[in-house]
Amino acid sequence: MSPDQELMVIFGALHLVALVLGLVLFVMFLRSDSRSGFKPPEEDDGGGGGNDRIGDKPKTSPSGGIPLPDADQSSKRFRGPGRLADAYRSQRRRVVEPHRPSRRRVAS
Repeated sequence: MSPDQELMVIFGALHLVALVLGLVLFVMFLRSDSRSGFKPPEEDDGGGGGNDRIGDKPKTSPSGGIPLPDADQSSKRFRGPGRLADAYRSQRRRVVEPHRPSRRRVAS
């Protein structure tokens, strides 16, 4: 069998497998129940469902616990004029330039 013939057989087999799987899905669709499995709640059930983890007692403290010591207010304001980065910039130190040696004069 030549390589071209082997390739055609492989592609034919893959198409056949895909066709069989498609037919299986189609048959499953035709046999499925046309009615939905959802049943609305009765009037005396209270309806609505809800969350079963909610407690009856109200919360008295924040869920995060006490504030941490590093939760102090910042000394810089975000809403103030200017940029926030300017508030944190310190003055640049003056750079002392090295003394330039004077030019020597050559007597002619």
